[in-house]
Amino acid sequence: MTDYAEEQRNELEAIESIYPDSFTVLSDTPTSFTITVTSDAGEDGETVETTLKFTYVEKYPDEPPLWEIQSQENLEDGDVEEILTLLQQQAEENLGMVMIFTLVTAVQEKLNEIVDAIKTRREEEKRRKEKEAEEAEKKAFQGTVVTIENFLAWKAKFELEMTEIRKKRQKEEEQAGKNKLTGKQLFERDHNLDTSDIQFLEDTGNNVEVDESLFQDMDDLDLDEDDPDFDPLEMGSDED
Repeated sequence: MTDYAEEQRNELEAIESIYPDSFTVLSDTPTSFTITVTSDAGEDGETVETTLKFTYVEKYPDEPPLWEIQSQENLEDGDVEEILTLLQQQAEENLGMVMIFTLVTAVQEKLNEIVDAIKTRREEEKRRKEKEAEEAEKKAFQGTVVTIENFLAWKAKFELEMTEIRKKRQKEEEQAGKNKLTGKQLFERDHNLDTSDIQFLEDTGNNVEVDESLFQDMDDLDLDEDDPDFDPLEMGSDED
């Protein structure tokens, strides 16, 4: 007849010596304890961690212990579900033998796989972003490939824009023509225009300088003004 209590005590002592810093007894009846399992550090020093709670049943190890995940760090819900499934699988495979060390070791390996998966996802994400940036740069360098469809679309848009510009310019010219005033309209709008020249002369003091030397030889000119056939235009002619 199996002495379940003896097997449980012996395993508990072994577990305490193997995991002295992460093993904690919660109760003696029934025997319940926790073991904190931490993954190896990843490339950037990140780790994942879980604290497993085990409780012996009366006929352990012929029956599996009870377990639960008491706490976890950096694990997603999917990771937690995988760990619970793994514990169930390992417990079924090891019935009849003390199995806590085996269960904890399996979870340790699983956590290391999760860390590796995190590293792989980060590398894939980095490669994806680099590829997207490279494709964007390549597309910007090459420009848009011209096809009949996008050329016709561009042409229609361009012609529409030019039509709008011509209409706007024509409207502005028509408006400018309407606003242009005639001399009469300017005079009727501003009555000061008829006195502007007089005002200018008054402002200058009527001081108009005349060069008298231009006229000092007028008496020496032989002008036949009394001659009825006199023509001033013929004075400078070389025909006579």
